[in-house]
Amino acid sequence: MIPRILGALLLCLACAAQAGVYTYIDAEGNRVYTDQPPSGRKAQRVELAPGNSVAPPGIRYRPPTAPLEVKPPAYQLLRILFPEPDATLRANSGDVIVTVTSEPALLPGHRYRLLLDGKPAGAPGRSPVFPLKNLDRGTHQVAVEIIDGDGMTVESTPSQPFHLHRVSIAGQPLPEVDTPLVSAVQASER
Repeated sequence: MIPRILGALLLCLACAAQAGVYTYIDAEGNRVYTDQPPSGRKAQRVELAPGNSVAPPGIRYRPPTAPLEVKPPAYQLLRILFPEPDATLRANSGDVIVTVTSEPALLPGHRYRLLLDGKPAGAPGRSPVFPLKNLDRGTHQVAVEIIDGDGMTVESTPSQPFHLHRVSIAGQPLPEVDTPLVSAVQASER
């Protein structure tokens, strides 16, 4: 059955390829073009220029590739546990411990870096606990970054403020001490 259909298609194509174009002038003086010469009239065969043809570009077969897997972010959570945002801390020594957590735990080759007031505080490390010593009183900003082995930031927290209160000794009397310098200062204040 398929050979018969294929043969019929080839025959149709051959007939179409043999068809010519003819032209003649009709009774009203109009030029007529047709694919069959009229009977009883003088018609001229029109020689057609070869049609424009462009070779199709070669088909480049590309085997289907696996869809790109969208990797979830390496860290689902990175958060500063202490101090909480906008917390007020009283530490007369100025010592504060910043604690962070990440989910999942720190990946191999990654380290935490603490930023205090926009600048790195201490060396990056794998510990999620950062002791800060002798901070000045006032408002400070803390943020934490996770960095890879090349020092590139992988994940970071937004900067969050905390307020440190320390006892002020301004305006309080100096302690009584028997040294010439302190005694001179105390005497000048009286």
